[in-house]
Amino acid sequence: MPLKSHPKIALLGNPNSGKSSLFNHLTGLNQKIGNFPGVTVDMKSGHCKLDDNVTAELIDLPGVYSLYPRSLDEKIVFDLLSNVNHASYPDLVVVVVDASNIRRNLLLFSQIYDLGIPVVMALNMLDVAIDAGLTVDIEALKKELGIQVVQINARKGTGIEDLKKALAAPKLNAHEPMFVPSEGMELVDLVKSTYGIENTYLAYQVAQQSEDITWLDAQQKSQMAEWKREFKFYGERLQRLETVARYQKINELVSLALKEASPKKKNQLTRQLDAIFTHRIGGYLIFFFILFVIFQAIFAWASVPMDFIDSTVAQFSQWLANRLPEGVLTSLFTEGVIPGIGGVLIFVPQIALLFGFIAVLEESGYMARVVFLMDKIMRRFGLNGKSVVPLISGVACAIPAVMATRNIDNWKERIITIMVTPLMSCSARLPIYTILIAITVPDINYFGVINLHGIALMGMYLLGFFAALLSAWLMKLFMRTKERSYFIMELPLYKSPRWINVGVTIVDKVKAFVFEAGKIILAISIVLWVLASYGPGDAMDHAEENALPANWQETLSEKEAENKIAAYKLENSYAGTMGKWIEPVIKPLGFDWKIGIALITSFAAREVFVGTMATIYSVGVDADDESTIKSRMRAEINPDTGKPMYSTALSISLLIFYAFAMQCMSTVAVVYRETKGWKWPLIQTAYMTGLAYLSSLLVYQLLK
Repeated sequence: MPLKSHPKIALLGNPNSGKSSLFNHLTGLNQKIGNFPGVTVDMKSGHCKLDDNVTAELIDLPGVYSLYPRSLDEKIVFDLLSNVNHASYPDLVVVVVDASNIRRNLLLFSQIYDLGIPVVMALNMLDVAIDAGLTVDIEALKKELGIQVVQINARKGTGIEDLKKALAAPKLNAHEPMFVPSEGMELVDLVKSTYGIENTYLAYQVAQQSEDITWLDAQQKSQMAEWKREFKFYGERLQRLETVARYQKINELVSLALKEASPKKKNQLTRQLDAIFTHRIGGYLIFFFILFVIFQAIFAWASVPMDFIDSTVAQFSQWLANRLPEGVLTSLFTEGVIPGIGGVLIFVPQIALLFGFIAVLEESGYMARVVFLMDKIMRRFGLNGKSVVPLISGVACAIPAVMATRNIDNWKERIITIMVTPLMSCSARLPIYTILIAITVPDINYFGVINLHGIALMGMYLLGFFAALLSAWLMKLFMRTKERSYFIMELPLYKSPRWINVGVTIVDKVKAFVFEAGKIILAISIVLWVLASYGPGDAMDHAEENALPANWQETLSEKEAENKIAAYKLENSYAGTMGKWIEPVIKPLGFDWKIGIALITSFAAREVFVGTMATIYSVGVDADDESTIKSRMRAEINPDTGKPMYSTALSISLLIFYAFAMQCMSTVAVVYRETKGWKWPLIQTAYMTGLAYLSSLLVYQLLK
């Protein structure tokens, strides 16, 4: 069958069959992520040159066990394959089959085969099958199925060229369907005639899945529901009958093409390791030790490139300011656009490292064990085992943590995980925790190694964790969905990571953040620059004469004078005006307008709080000089009481506020992208701000 010069080829297979590894080998870094037309689900696609005349667009479909879906991602598989008018409808389907689990994998293959779309089987993991004592007769498969079967090793990249040749010149499915419905044919014939469908099994599946098909409108779905009642078309019963009929055919095929011998030691080793890693007590200890090592490495390794990015962006901004003429556009670029870009790029090392570690754990097979281990605990709080990775990742940064929720199948559990993950104390909160704890908590050591500051800091992290669990439990009670939560997971064999897959995963996640969430972050950064750079009236124009005394040269250095002017401008800017405007609202928490400005500006990123306070208190251009900031904050006097402003009550109130508040536009941007709309990020911001406000109010009123 000749292919057109730019065909669309869909890759399909069971989870853990090696489909994604094959996609990475075929496309390399020539990949992109978009949305499937008509649905808000990510589509990963890429291009692959099959021969001199054919360059194909490859579409990586979600991993599924059959055409009957369990999650939103899985629903798009049949929605795509059933609609010839779909923009991504494939000319050819490659079904990746795990040779070590060939009987189970053939269920999906048989359904794709019966749809009548040209199909090629990529037989993967033959080495694993051999280790398991299995021998697959490839020629028998070709003969019995009447299609091209290509042996590959998706991890090592072998067999890729043979697969490309098969894809460039595919053969039509040569044999009869593997399953023909014996019941419900009246409805199937009606669907065929009504919608112009020629393939019997396709019409049968349209009848089965009519409620979830996007190309049917509401009226058509209603009509289909009436037809089902009229013809007594009971979908679940017919699905069971179909599965039994298919496995009868599959068993006949397997008996001809598969020989079983005694398994080798690799399977035995997997069982021995599982006895350790999934142990009801030891498994948890090993998991938390691995997490400790991973996040210690992330904090240690990410700090150097993050500092480099931060200093490079600052130097470039200063270099640009020195070479461009003074004016609004220069200020916009040097104080708004460039810092905004820096605010995106500075997260790249953490994202790359975190997803690199996650990819290694997934590639090795260990992550599946973690999910299995934690599922029972997490379900009590409306989550599942797959929520563990995002929650723990949130300790480093909520941005990659929210992105890591994509592997949660159940819509409700994924949304709950996204909604509570920012309550985990991320590294951006550390500067705030450090300075406020230092002001409030005595620097006392116990036994020479246990520091009271450290205990307080650990308490803040535990507070965030328990707040996330409690919030998840409450959301579980209020959120309603018809989608059932099933936890079905295959535990793959342990294997060494394929580093090309790890690298592609890192690049993919970094690109998704920089080019998607980054656009929103940059836009908000520019808005914040405008608010902090301009103000109502003419106060900004007369900042120098209003901020400095007449003889300021005798009492102030040039740097101190510059900081006085900067502080005055900030106070009288739109941001400062907003700070004073919200002061009546935040006054019950113990906050004044200066803290109000920090609350507004730190929405760009929580750690901006320290820099904002440094500017407000005119502590010098080095905003990272925490000792100076602390001394000035300690010396600040409350004009209403005449006592120190940063009392124990205020400091703890502020700590609690920043522990719970959504003070991070980067997280809002990523939640917007992951949920494909503003509904959930707005709800999240509202509930976290409400929780922060009420908790801070309670603490301050009790302690003041």
